[in-house]
Amino acid sequence: MMDAIQPSPEIDPAGEPLTAAPSSALPTLDDAPLPVPAVSAQPQPTAEPPSLAALSGVTLTVQAIIGGASLPIADLLNVQAGSIIELDRRVGEPVDLAVNGRVIARGELVLVDGAMGLTLTEVFRPER
Repeated sequence: MMDAIQPSPEIDPAGEPLTAAPSSALPTLDDAPLPVPAVSAQPQPTAEPPSLAALSGVTLTVQAIIGGASLPIADLLNVQAGSIIELDRRVGEPVDLAVNGRVIARGELVLVDGAMGLTLTEVFRPER
């Protein structure tokens, strides 16, 4: 195994000998003043929060969750047309409204022009 070749401290990577610069050639703090940012006595205006208008075209998945069940695989394999699966909610209990898998509200199922709908009774606000 070959050892890595380390350059001599007296020779730079180009092969030129290094010489120490005289101490008078080194910069000091007195040579150039450091820039100091201007300070204003008036408070600077804060940026306005970004508008949600940019997100208005984004599509989200919305689901009404009427209940759920846990079934052993053997029972699931026996499910066929006409089978009844008992859910963990009773008739008349609120239905969860989930957006992208997160429950954001609850409500009651209603019929709207022959289609199912949801009348919201609770809306959950995110904690900040």
